[in-house]
Amino acid sequence: MFEGGRHLHVVVLTKNTPDTEAAVSVKPDGSINYGDKLVINPWDEYAITEAILLKGAHNVKVTVMTVGQEEHNEALKHGLAIGADQAFRIWDQAMAGGYDSLVYARAAAAAIKKLGDVDLVIFGKELADLAADQHIFQTARKLGWSALGFVAKIEAVDFNAKTIRVRRMTDHGMQITASRLPAVISVLKDINEPKYPTFIGIRKAAKAEIPVWDAAELSLDAAALAPNTKLVRYQELPKREGVVEMIDGATAQEKAAKLVDRLIEEKIL
Repeated sequence: MFEGGRHLHVVVLTKNTPDTEAAVSVKPDGSINYGDKLVINPWDEYAITEAILLKGAHNVKVTVMTVGQEEHNEALKHGLAIGADQAFRIWDQAMAGGYDSLVYARAAAAAIKKLGDVDLVIFGKELADLAADQHIFQTARKLGWSALGFVAKIEAVDFNAKTIRVRRMTDHGMQITASRLPAVISVLKDINEPKYPTFIGIRKAAKAEIPVWDAAELSLDAAALAPNTKLVRYQELPKREGVVEMIDGATAQEKAAKLVDRLIEEKIL
């Protein structure tokens, strides 16, 4: 499908996160030891797959992007290996001390605007390492686009009419929602079965050069990518020592009554 004689354009934002099987600990300097292995954010596998499925159904160009340092290139190469057409990484030295979700949104929105012809942006539901999703909606806000979160299915998309209709999960059940395009969506695991790269795809992606866009490339002042908040340090939770107390009583009823009294005393009941 063509619109105005051009390819339609879907962008997926992704990143690497610690392996959920890794033992995470706090180092003496207050930083986090995430283990040896970083993997693509699990939710993003569904986002990238959905973009590739749209590519198969329409005349869609798929771009994968990340905000962060070189360690996130592997997530981009995963996207390239399963069929994305191009990849970009967004990074500036102003972000070296860390960056918050607002800085992320500024950078991501500026990169999407630089691409210039984007019809749809897809995120995974959240970042597995932070259990956070505010960056998704902040990015939509910076773009001035509609945001549809927790999408379980794209019911219909009409790039010519510039509309999308999705089935999304809410606290009250499933909801069918329609929006004008361009738009930003975040997807749940229900949306598809993730595609996995072929050997040929992996080899091709391994050779790919990932362009890096800094503040100047994005027509931003470096100060715009400096964080408003600063992470001082992480701290292990204090260890709790278990205490066992035996409840005595002549009968089961007496023991139960004493147990209830102790639970009330400890404000558990």
